[in-house]
Amino acid sequence: MSELALAFRNLLRNRRRSLSTLLTLAIGLTAILLFSGFKANLGYTMLTAYVRAGGHLQVQHRDYYLYGSGNPTAYAIADYQPLLDAIRRDPVLESMITVATPMLRFGGLAGNFDAGISRTVIGTGYVAADVNRMRQWNEYGIPVRGRHFALEGTTRDSAIVGVGVARVLQLCEPLHLADCPSPEPTTTEPTKRPAAQLPADIAALAADSVSAAKTGTGAAGSGARLELLSSSSRGAPNVATLNVVAAEDQGFKELDEVSVILHLAQAQQLVFGRAAPKITAIMVLLNKSSDESAAAARLREIVGGPAGGAQHLVVRSFGDLNPFYVQSEQLFDVIFNFISVLIGGIVLFTVSNTMNTSVVERTVEIGTLRAIGLRQGGVRRLFVIEGFMLGCAGAVLGVASAIILGIAINHSGLTWLPPASSVRLPLQLRVLGDLSTLFGTSIGLVALATASAWWPARRAARLNVVEALRHA
Repeated sequence: MSELALAFRNLLRNRRRSLSTLLTLAIGLTAILLFSGFKANLGYTMLTAYVRAGGHLQVQHRDYYLYGSGNPTAYAIADYQPLLDAIRRDPVLESMITVATPMLRFGGLAGNFDAGISRTVIGTGYVAADVNRMRQWNEYGIPVRGRHFALEGTTRDSAIVGVGVARVLQLCEPLHLADCPSPEPTTTEPTKRPAAQLPADIAALAADSVSAAKTGTGAAGSGARLELLSSSSRGAPNVATLNVVAAEDQGFKELDEVSVILHLAQAQQLVFGRAAPKITAIMVLLNKSSDESAAAARLREIVGGPAGGAQHLVVRSFGDLNPFYVQSEQLFDVIFNFISVLIGGIVLFTVSNTMNTSVVERTVEIGTLRAIGLRQGGVRRLFVIEGFMLGCAGAVLGVASAIILGIAINHSGLTWLPPASSVRLPLQLRVLGDLSTLFGTSIGLVALATASAWWPARRAARLNVVEALRHA
């Protein structure tokens, strides 16, 4: 206790130098914790976006991820309803799962034949009510609610397109889209066809889909129409006339310009016709992300059993399916570690400089302590305790400052546009969101400050007693 009191009084002997060192430690820790809070919020925001779009886990054919984009029907899941029922009714998964829903993804050609324009697209069929439930998942309290899925409650022939698709196919005006420019007229502009007049071959293919769509129920369309052409499972072309009810920004320009979303039943009819319908994946949304490993293990048991058949199915996590998320997390981890090393270097040299200066100023005092019997270990311990106390005070002040600044920024109304998002979000710093990082960086700061004082303490302990007493 006497050593602690003596170390504290020594720090107060030069208040200005001790205060500057303390502020350096506190500001460094505050910067680290604020960036850590931003990194945590970014990670939770991206995780929420990806999970809302595709679930925590997906059941797929083992080769679909590698080769399915070229020929999805060859790697589709047949007779999927028993497997879906087994997942939904499993007693182990029942308490973990929020939504388990099928999806079908395929390639096609979308055309606005009124304007004489077409482009290749990626079509995705969903169960609208399930997707709406997925979009409301918000385990981490992201301050923006998921968008309502516009397909819910619409007729079977309804579709949603990316804003880029709407722009390329010149559907902005009928969809009443803002910030969606129309192309300038050119001398080579194709002659527009009369409304509702299609090429004879496509009109014949579309006849069945139009009559089938009339059997659906729901809201009327917006008046924007496109024809979606796809190769069926037998290799023959098939076409559906779709009523576009909305356009949604998909975040990435590349995805935004190829995305067409429709009802699962309509997608299955387009791809498989009168054959047995199939899907390309079962999306599984969990209540808590922490259950991912346990749920994946149980899903593997189910798909490997009778319910999965002999279809060579696998379970993939959202991280496996979205490498951009994993790469972004790794990038921010590298940035965080780099910043921590830089600030750690500043702390190291600041505390060392403070202790070295203190040794020079207290040379006579050190000689006197040695002369009255204090051993070298006692001198080292005295200076190390001073570094430890500076580190503790800097850690407490840094944590308090980070929490206060974090609360102020969270209530400042600042917004930012995260990666893969089309919606600006309130800027949130989750300083207390990752307690392991908070305690880890605080303890690391104290340890670094203590270690920084060791070398000056060793030099002080090795001073010659006679030379120290003669120092003036």
